[in-house]
Amino acid sequence: MLTRQGVSVHGRFSDRAGPAEGRTPGRGCELSLSATKTRRSARRLALPEECRTALRARRAQQRADRLAAGDKWTASGLVFTTRNGTPIEPRNLNRAFEALSNRAGIRQVRFHDLRHTCASLLHEQGADARTIMEILGHSSIRVTMDIYTFVRLDTQRAAFDRVGDALAADDGNGPDGDDGLAGSPVAI
Repeated sequence: MLTRQGVSVHGRFSDRAGPAEGRTPGRGCELSLSATKTRRSARRLALPEECRTALRARRAQQRADRLAAGDKWTASGLVFTTRNGTPIEPRNLNRAFEALSNRAGIRQVRFHDLRHTCASLLHEQGADARTIMEILGHSSIRVTMDIYTFVRLDTQRAAFDRVGDALAADDGNGPDGDDGLAGSPVAI
């Protein structure tokens, strides 16, 4: 079972700058593990086979890292760690993600934006709002749909093409002779 623990950055910044001022972790800051935000955050997800395969590969790599690290290994219980088992520093994660994006030749986005991408892809594939909300762990469908999904232009174009097809097909001269006005209110 995959568990996700929150990793927070707790700072010991100097008096002139603090976390609220957008400082990133570095000297004087430490990572610490914390519980998930809410009880609802701890949940089971039905992952696609590609994800399960990647997680099995990650587990094998982590076992190899643990053997190589020997006494230097830190048992954190995290799925994604450094070669010594410690939590990955956010800056290092962002750098690694940027390098992978460059290598793959894809547009660079923030790591957190992958949640938005997931939500939008699920939406485009026809997943209902409640399912997307549950996957992302939101307490409100509105947050999910307003903030986490976007509709790509080609999806918008396809939707309008379907509307255009429907309008073109209903010209009132169809084989059933229906002019589409049946049941419409009429002003006298």
